[in-house]
Amino acid sequence: MEEKSKDQFKWKFYRLSVQLNAVILLVAIAAIGFFLVPNPYRIPLVCLSLIIAILLSVNFVKKYRETKAWLDVHGNMKKKKDSVQE
Repeated sequence: MEEKSKDQFKWKFYRLSVQLNAVILLVAIAAIGFFLVPNPYRIPLVCLSLIIAILLSVNFVKKYRETKAWLDVHGNMKKKKDSVQE
């Protein structure tokens, strides 16, 4: 893998990991908020947290598949170069 591709992959991986952590945090906030938040704010907080978590999850899966396809193309460059040299 070239240096430029490594840097791109590092940032793609960083974005995905932060996004996945945000999804986990939002689900945890919804679960804890269901038991600890006062009654008039409980349902809106839980619903809002879960809706944002679902939207981020859908975006995460989309970006994960794009990154995986990108890695299949750019990650195997060394193998392609080795097979050409032989």
